[in-house]
Formats: sequence, structure tokens, C-alpha cells
Amino acid sequence: PGMCGTVTRFAGTPGFVRKLRTIGIREGKTLTVVARHPLGGPVVVEVNGREVTLGRRMAQRVIVGEPA
Repeated sequence: PGMCGTVTRFAGTPGFVRKLRTIGIREGKTLTVVARHPLGGPVVVEVNGREVTLGRRMAQRVIVGEPA
């Protein structure tokens, strides 16, 4: 929790990328990890001032670099 970075790309299908963009996660946006639930549970991130919950596998496909 508390780690942040800028989305650089996605590792997934065009449909997966569309879904992320629909919820506000897109290239160039800064994400902050709010919570990581144990035992492979979801990851909660903040983007655009909103908290978004992502499944662990979905979160692993969001490639993040250093904050801008």
C-alpha cells in the first residue's frame, strides 16, 4: 500500500484493455496502491481520485513505471 506509478502499457487482449480504460485506468495515468488483500485477493488502487478494485490477475497485467 502507498506505492504509486504511471501506467505505461497493458499485457492483455484488446477487450481487457477496453475494460480498464472504461474504469479510468489508461496509459499515462498515475495509480496508487491503497490495499492488497491477502491470499491472492484483489488489489485496490486509486486513479483519478477514485478507488478501483482489481482482481489480482488483472492488476498483474497493468504495467506501471516510475511516477511522472
